[in-house]
Amino acid sequence: MRIERWRPEMDGPPAWGWIDGDRIGRLEGSPFGEFRRKPGSAPLEAARLLPPLKPGKIICVGRNFPLHAAEHDAEVPSWPLLFFKPPTAVIADGEAIRLPPQSRQVEHEAELAVVIGDPGRWIAPQDAARHVLGYCAANDVTARDLQRSDGQWTRAKGFDTFCPLGPWIETELDPADVLITCSVNGQMRQMGSTRDMVFSIPQLLAFISSVMTLEAGDLILTGTPSGVGLLQPGDEVAVEIEGIGRLINPVLPDERGGLAADRK
Repeated sequence: MRIERWRPEMDGPPAWGWIDGDRIGRLEGSPFGEFRRKPGSAPLEAARLLPPLKPGKIICVGRNFPLHAAEHDAEVPSWPLLFFKPPTAVIADGEAIRLPPQSRQVEHEAELAVVIGDPGRWIAPQDAARHVLGYCAANDVTARDLQRSDGQWTRAKGFDTFCPLGPWIETELDPADVLITCSVNGQMRQMGSTRDMVFSIPQLLAFISSVMTLEAGDLILTGTPSGVGLLQPGDEVAVEIEGIGRLINPVLPDERGGLAADRK
């Protein structure tokens, strides 16, 4: 099932929905508890789609693809390398990534995102799947120059709009060998498979839950393949996850700050 958040009425509150062919129908209740599907009532093409969830924690995994670590002359970590993105970074499919004036080198990172359904602590790898509601496409947008200069990653990863997420939550996906791609203006930049991950999704859930409780609605970004690259004003970046769909976002300058002096 494909789960979405949308606005059934123009000025109405957000609602849960599900994709019914080329239409979207309401979900009565919550996908994190009991719910009932109603028949598709609105054309999907015309629906006002929102980010597919409002995550609690966004836990990210760095350097989880060996070739991505290599392209930054970094070692593959012995343990999962964890960092956070704030929930305020999340935007929906179709919303604009805003380039902040503080950075001259903002880059895309296509990733598979895991949506936690059932809470857990000390989750065993063999039990990981039952804690997962589903999967999304994500873009871990990164100010690479700030990541290098700061020495830690909060600012570089945390700007508003730096976590495009969508286009929906796919609950029926086997993530063991899924193709991840990213293109900018139709030109392929990244391509890799989840089979190339250093740490698999069950291993990641086990490791993360040994540190902190994973709660319903938490989000885990599982790492990016090699080929990350620069985003410029006017670009269109598309992240595609096999079995899920395409997440497409335009790239614009920040509304208040303009552009860094030497970014054209």
